[in-house]
Amino acid sequence: MINLDSIFSASKEAFLFYKNVSGKEKSEFLEKLAQILEENRSSIVPLAVKESNLPEGRINGELGRTTGQIKLFSNLLKEGSWVEATIDPADPARAPLPKADIRRMLTPLGPVVVFGASNFPLAFSTAGGDTISALAAGCPVIYKAHPAHPETSRKVADCIHQAILKAGFPSAIFTHLEGGIEIGQGLVKHPTAKALAFTGSHAGGKALFDLANQREEPIPVYAEMGSVNPIFTFAHKLEKELLPLAKAFIGSLTLGVGQFCTNPGLIFVPESQAKAFENAIAAELNDIASAPMLHPGIAQAYYDSIQYLQSREELRWVKVADSKHLLNGSTALAEISASDWLKDTVFQKEVFGAFAMMVVYKNQDELLAIAEKLHGQLTITIWAEAEELKTQLYLINLLEEKCGRLLFKGVPTGVEVGYAMQHGGPYPSTTDSRSTSVGAFGIKRFTRPIAFQDMPFELLPDALKDDNPLGITRLMNGKFEG
Repeated sequence: MINLDSIFSASKEAFLFYKNVSGKEKSEFLEKLAQILEENRSSIVPLAVKESNLPEGRINGELGRTTGQIKLFSNLLKEGSWVEATIDPADPARAPLPKADIRRMLTPLGPVVVFGASNFPLAFSTAGGDTISALAAGCPVIYKAHPAHPETSRKVADCIHQAILKAGFPSAIFTHLEGGIEIGQGLVKHPTAKALAFTGSHAGGKALFDLANQREEPIPVYAEMGSVNPIFTFAHKLEKELLPLAKAFIGSLTLGVGQFCTNPGLIFVPESQAKAFENAIAAELNDIASAPMLHPGIAQAYYDSIQYLQSREELRWVKVADSKHLLNGSTALAEISASDWLKDTVFQKEVFGAFAMMVVYKNQDELLAIAEKLHGQLTITIWAEAEELKTQLYLINLLEEKCGRLLFKGVPTGVEVGYAMQHGGPYPSTTDSRSTSVGAFGIKRFTRPIAFQDMPFELLPDALKDDNPLGITRLMNGKFEG
């Protein structure tokens, strides 16, 4: 029987210690964790392969990404300026009233809840970006493992606790839990929880968001809930690069059997190039074999969605998914006119798997209507020649309002883990478009600003002391120094 009260009590006690640990010490802890994960690669990878049906090469790469993002946050903590230290010094001689000394910085929220993702058994799971950004911020993590890869999660959790032990930190800065919906709801509703992070379906994310906002004290919910990541194509670009673009699109669509949150499930094609592009992508699809999906439940949901769409007479099927083998994900592609697509928002719903809808538009008016109708997305991609982009400034302006990352070349899959990455977008792709679940700025989800007014200098945090012992960049009287 899981006692959430005792778990949160231990987590809160650990927080009172951990929030005061220096950035240098937290950085060393994260580096030790990355090292331990690498040392356990030979045991972690086979577990993840077995439980996810993902190939060994993919899992090895994902473990590298996991340790890479841990090192990113370690470097962020070493540098230290992420706390946004801001100082407005006192001016006792100011008239008519003296000016107080006010100093502001970011401080950790407290114990946070992280839900593991099904499609990334490492990078978005136990030691994934949500967990690591929260730990980097100074927040203990209560982690609910995804049932799709329990052994992998337990193994990685053990690595985290090894790193905690070596750092000499309280073990309760990370708690690993397993359980069903009731446990998940209990975590969200517990009054000690200060935030939660989730990657998964729209239904799951929205349910957690609603539950968190029904609390006596509502808390921030950072839920990534899916996206169809549309690609807008233009005639001249397709004329010049038809085959390479068709190849790139199908490669992105079918990567990992389409089980990526940045999978391009929607592509808008001008009528003048529609037939040629359809033929080109159909030829590429001939070389794509079906492959196992993460687990039978995801495969079943994929084929249920396809079956519904096959009942819609507005769609013409270029390739129909073959559901003879329930676990295997078979690629599917349908075509629809822009006028029909605009009539029903169901055609914007994510189908988690290697399915895409090709929408054929006739003119600029239809293109602008599409942009207005489009739901919030993680990414939007524009394939256009330079001269075409010059005529589409209004469209680009509209699309900026609909996504977190706007691409002008390449494909949306392949999310770079770095300082400038934005992996989050307007609702319904996420519940908070101001945040990111990938990259350095993810740390700010688990912090809040605090200002100290006329605090005795000897009590100030190091980040706010006059002599700047951390050597960080700070905003002093409206000017950056450091």
